[in-house]
Amino acid sequence: MKRIAPLLLLLAVSLGSTNVAWSLPAGGQRENRSIGENQSEAKKAAKQQAKTNKKLAKQHAKAMKKYQKSLRKSAKQQQRRHK
Repeated sequence: MKRIAPLLLLLAVSLGSTNVAWSLPAGGQRENRSIGENQSEAKKAAKQQAKTNKKLAKQHAKAMKKYQKSLRKSAKQQQRRHK
């Protein structure tokens, strides 16, 4: 269960970011943007996405490490019980 939660969180974040553009009304979206604006916005978005992905990967790694530790501890306790 602990392994599934970070994956679901990652999935929710990735799906949530794609639906943001669809939620804006057509009149609210600016058109005729200059090339520089699009490029700078794309760079900012890519940087933010990379930061989010890095943070989620770090949280996932931490959760997996904690899960592995609990498995080792559980196995160790079971070995003690069966001796």
